[in-house]
Amino acid sequence: MADGIGIPGVSDKYKTNDLVESLMEVERIPLKREQTQLETYQKQQDAWRNVNQKMSTLRDSVKTLYSFENPFNNKLTTSSDENALTVDAGREAEYGSFKIDVVKPATADRFLSGSIDKDLEVPQGQYTFRTGDKTLDFNWKGGKVTDFVAAVNRRGGTTVKASLIGVSADKKSLLIESLKTGNENSLKFENDALKFVKTIDMISEVKPETFSFADSLSKIKDTQTKDAVFQKGMPEISKDNITLQDEAFTVPQRSGFETEIPSQAKNNKDFAISFSYKSDPAQDITDEINQRSSLPSMPEAGKILYGGISVSNSLSDPAMKKDPDWKPLEPISSSHYFFIKDSSGRETEIQPASFKKNEETSMTEVTVNLSDYPDAESLIVRNSSTNSVVTVSSFKAFDATKNKGFAPSHAITEAGDAVIKYEGITMTRSSNDIDDVIPHITLHLHDTSEKTVTVKIDPDTESAKDALINFVGNYNQTIAEMNILSSDKSEIISELDYLTSDEQDKAKERLGMFQGDFTLTNGKSSLQRIISSGYRYSTDAQITLLSQIGISTNASTGNRGYNPGQMRGYLEVDEKKLDEMLASNLNEIKNMFGFDSDGDLIIDNGVAFLLDKQLTSWVQSGGIISAKTNALEGNIKSSNSKITRLETQLERKEAELKSKYASMEGTLNNLEAQQNSLNNYSNANNRK
Repeated sequence: MADGIGIPGVSDKYKTNDLVESLMEVERIPLKREQTQLETYQKQQDAWRNVNQKMSTLRDSVKTLYSFENPFNNKLTTSSDENALTVDAGREAEYGSFKIDVVKPATADRFLSGSIDKDLEVPQGQYTFRTGDKTLDFNWKGGKVTDFVAAVNRRGGTTVKASLIGVSADKKSLLIESLKTGNENSLKFENDALKFVKTIDMISEVKPETFSFADSLSKIKDTQTKDAVFQKGMPEISKDNITLQDEAFTVPQRSGFETEIPSQAKNNKDFAISFSYKSDPAQDITDEINQRSSLPSMPEAGKILYGGISVSNSLSDPAMKKDPDWKPLEPISSSHYFFIKDSSGRETEIQPASFKKNEETSMTEVTVNLSDYPDAESLIVRNSSTNSVVTVSSFKAFDATKNKGFAPSHAITEAGDAVIKYEGITMTRSSNDIDDVIPHITLHLHDTSEKTVTVKIDPDTESAKDALINFVGNYNQTIAEMNILSSDKSEIISELDYLTSDEQDKAKERLGMFQGDFTLTNGKSSLQRIISSGYRYSTDAQITLLSQIGISTNASTGNRGYNPGQMRGYLEVDEKKLDEMLASNLNEIKNMFGFDSDGDLIIDNGVAFLLDKQLTSWVQSGGIISAKTNALEGNIKSSNSKITRLETQLERKEAELKSKYASMEGTLNNLEAQQNSLNNYSNANNRK
């Protein structure tokens, strides 16, 4: 009886699968060889990318040593009272010290309401808040005060902020504050915001403190300005016909006056002048003047008194010829009534932007900010027209910064300028960050100083030291990577005691990877040559070598012994020597790393400049490393294509072998079956 039927590829009675696998192992040798080569290409590409990363990091640290932002120009600032004043110094600030008195820092308006219910409803309306030139304006639909606070803060940005302060379990106070300091940034409420803050006792209305001037005819004088167009016979503008009644001047046709601005107002840019006026039409005086002037002026006839009787001479003959140069006057209409005159005598018309019509009184109100008219000396009222009369109210002067129309009921702080003293000069600024007093220095005011604050500007040698140590570290890592790839000596890795065990294992995989490639060896030599060279940036330069500042390949040991690691080109730092040199030769060290050698104001030499130039040739697009990785990328693509082709061939070969051996196994099974049949037949005949 047969042992069973062998199914090709399943029962493997004749071990054809093993035979096919053995044959395929031989066929796979080219594929495995190519896969190994592909893996080598990929590892080499990764190695070059690692070199690129090390060199790029080194180049970045090198650039900082000679660029505009090099650490040798950094300044270190100290303040004797940092609670009152701190300072930032720019890179161009001069070394030294100065003294500042912080009389008071700038403040912002912060207004607190009276006690309100925690669930107070804020009425709907148009709510407007102003601080300086910034405006917060929004339409509120009505709701709880907590939602109102959220709406203000959501829209307030850098203008206004609101918050609720707990007074008791069921009472709150609403705090609204300007986020800008200074007199010019006072907080103002308009529209429904003004109505609301009044109802919660946050503000109350007040009248500005004013004082009058030019309140009598004795305090005015004639204005000297002439008409722009001269007309012979036109009366000159004078104060003769001006009257003052009920604190109002009546200025008829061809009248005017000048009054001096009070000294306390004109010497203070915060002051303003206010008055109101109206202009009414009047009988034009040109007709009357023309009629009088049409004939020559005749003298009166003489007379005598005799016996109590007056005897007059006969009148002169009026039939005289007219003045041949006489011309009738033209009427003058003008609405330009008000001017400011400065100390040089120059007049500037008050602009219409200062005018506001009062519908109730039919008067036009005028407010003149003296800050808009530097060196103002006097105010001129001039009615040059021939057909109108001007009525002007009394003049008021007041501090415009205090003319808010309201006062805070519970002010935490009010807007005010910062006041400081520097070199005996008192200065005011609207901000606590002041950068226009000392060149390249910004003052940050925090609080009033009890004593004069001394500020020192010194070189920041610590940041320069950190930058140099960072440069040395990045340089050594770059050299170490170049050593690992270009040499197969295992001690190169063991000398790098800063590597972790995992990093050492990965380094061993890269050891000697490019041993036959002189690119790395030449590149390392170029870097070492730049590091060890001298740089004479001027004829009297004293610091020209890195070794002079404590940076060299044997800085830590000197001549006390041999260290094989030093032969690899790694730099060491003598920190004590570096500290001393930075403290005494900071500018010379800066010049050694980058200087202008040909006088064109462009750095073109120095340790850092040349290292940057050398490293750029490696890491730039199209540079040495890019060429290497691109070549390997081509090899990788070619290898992948070859592997794909070999895998296809192997699949076809394996299928062919399996088909042949399956056919052979089937034939053998058939023969075996036939043999079994014959044996069975023979055995049956023998038993008969």
